[in-house]
Amino acid sequence: MKAKEFDQKFDSNEEDIINDLDLTTVKRVNQEQKRVNVDFPVWMIESLDKEASRLGITRQSIIKVWLAERLESQPPRHA
Repeated sequence: MKAKEFDQKFDSNEEDIINDLDLTTVKRVNQEQKRVNVDFPVWMIESLDKEASRLGITRQSIIKVWLAERLESQPPRHA
């Protein structure tokens, strides 16, 4: 399919274009994963586990959410 045809199909909103896309190579911007190891004091792990259990999520999830919230609340810094 030519780009012009695809654009027309997209702009018309009459047809679903999802089947015209190659989703095998799709990547989410800034979502690449990188493993890190962090050492926490036992009391912190116990507190994280209690809160994660209360919320019904994993320890890793609560750490990610709390870090993301903190980072998003910070004003942007320019180097």
